Amino acid sequence: VAALWEWSRLVNDRRKLWMGFGAAMTWAILSPNGLFWQARWPDGLPQAAAWLVPLWGAASLSWVAGGAWLLRHGPARWPDLPQWLRQISVPLALLVAGYALVQARLRGVNFLLSALALVWAADIAAYFVGRALGGKLSGGRKLAPSISPGKSWEGAAGGFLGVLLTAAAWTWMDRAWQLSPSLYTIFWQRGVAWFAGALALLTAMSVVGDLTESLVKRAAGVKDSSRLLPGHGGVLDRIDALLPTLPLALLLVSIGQEVK
Repeated sequence: VAALWEWSRLVNDRRKLWMGFGAAMTWAILSPNGLFWQARWPDGLPQAAAWLVPLWGAASLSWVAGGAWLLRHGPARWPDLPQWLRQISVPLALLVAGYALVQARLRGVNFLLSALALVWAADIAAYFVGRALGGKLSGGRKLAPSISPGKSWEGAAGGFLGVLLTAAAWTWMDRAWQLSPSLYTIFWQRGVAWFAGALALLTAMSVVGDLTESLVKRAAGVKDSSRLLPGHGGVLDRIDALLPTLPLALLLVSIGQEVK
């Protein structure tokens, strides 16, 4: 609800309407209506209703295509998009990410935390590596200068390295402490190539989520989505990278697994 209220401010829409829509979305995501208990994985863990897996795929493709278009054209082209599309894009992204969050929790706390930690590790590592090496190895080239001048290619590479180290340590802990499968353990079981490729894709999409919100804020002429979190900006500022990452993580986990 808070994130939708912030989005309504960014797209100059009626805020009360979107707060009501946010309340309805929250009920749709969290109500015990059986959407998440219609099937189970071979390991016995609850699996999402079959229609949610194509939803992960559609959301991921939308993020890849839409993110590529936005990052290529920059903030100047954002107002050119139809008003209805700008209004509905984040509400839909929040709804899908909410379903993905519930599904991740149903697979276990360890799985949920590992998916969240991927975004946190990428963000933290990118910050420190970018501060230390930003522009020194790429000849001063920026990742997206028209959107977020502070982000560098070195920072992006550092974020991926941070994710790899986190995944390696987490996979070891899963085995050493006999924890329930994490996102990283599932990837590792499919081979090194899948492990590295999936983590690279998820890291890239976390950057896309972050840059997309930065683009919209720049187009709106604001620094933060709101001041709901003093010193940290708004709710959207904290969850933007999770919106594309969570559905994609569930899609990658779903690939290759059969449902009973």
